[in-house]
Amino acid sequence: MTAVLGTRPDPGKTRGRKPGRWSAPPRPVWEEEPSPAGQAGKGLALGLACLAILFPLWIVIVTSLQTKRTIDEAGGLVVIPKGITFVAYQELLGGGQVQRAALVSVGVTVVGTLFSMAVSVLCAYGLSRSGSLGHRWILMSLLATMFFGAGLIPTYLLVQALGLTDTYLALILPSAVSVFNILVLRAFFMNISQELVDSARIDGAGEWRILFRIVMPLSRAVIAVISLFYAVGYWSAWFNASIYLTDQDMMPLQNVMIQLVQKQERPVGLSAQINTGQLSPLAIQMAVMVLALLPVAVLSPFVQKHFKKGMLTGAVKG
Repeated sequence: MTAVLGTRPDPGKTRGRKPGRWSAPPRPVWEEEPSPAGQAGKGLALGLACLAILFPLWIVIVTSLQTKRTIDEAGGLVVIPKGITFVAYQELLGGGQVQRAALVSVGVTVVGTLFSMAVSVLCAYGLSRSGSLGHRWILMSLLATMFFGAGLIPTYLLVQALGLTDTYLALILPSAVSVFNILVLRAFFMNISQELVDSARIDGAGEWRILFRIVMPLSRAVIAVISLFYAVGYWSAWFNASIYLTDQDMMPLQNVMIQLVQKQERPVGLSAQINTGQLSPLAIQMAVMVLALLPVAVLSPFVQKHFKKGMLTGAVKG
């Protein structure tokens, strides 16, 4: 044994060693070992933060899975479950207003995200090429929109003049492009090696081929992050539907959830079950909230690994 038991390894020997999958990376020479009190304090703070986030979510999920009798006995929200029933979800997804609203939200999210990413990627790539026509003036115009806006009334009049009211396009076009996302994509594209792009251009590749065969494959991290931003924005959006849509059948899921939670209205097709005591209105409300949170909770872990590379690397220079 070259090291004495209980002594700290030589930093010079461990500095270049690669950490294992479950081991912590080696500490720098100037960083002291954490004290037991410090480690306990960090663990306690992290545990309290996780509890503050997960406890309300636990209450919502548990309440949505309880019967009317259990909810009435608890006097409202349920903390400790007494059995599990999926009656609320079966009724919500069995047809009617909530299922139609969920389909509307899924369609708007998918189409809107694809359209927004197409526009943002093309705009960011054009602005990242210093020799493109008028790129400086276009960039200044985009930056101006981040500080000055027309306001709600001119925007509504424009949507009305274009004939987009009571159409699904009103849920996509007014918020289709985010200048911040374009700037992040542009900064990431500018960090790609110019020599790689020049060599492809010498080999006869055009701008479209360079974008789709070189730039986009090297930018998967930032594209995944920006796509998640757009998807969450479309899925969570409710304001555009509240002012541009008057047909109740066209409302997305978020607007139906607001009607249930705030206005205490009942989804079409569930009034009979609620009146006969088979369903609790509170269980229906919690079930709709779970359905609204589910897609974001499922997709976020798959994009989590790209957040650091996609956001920090793309914002280093621009």
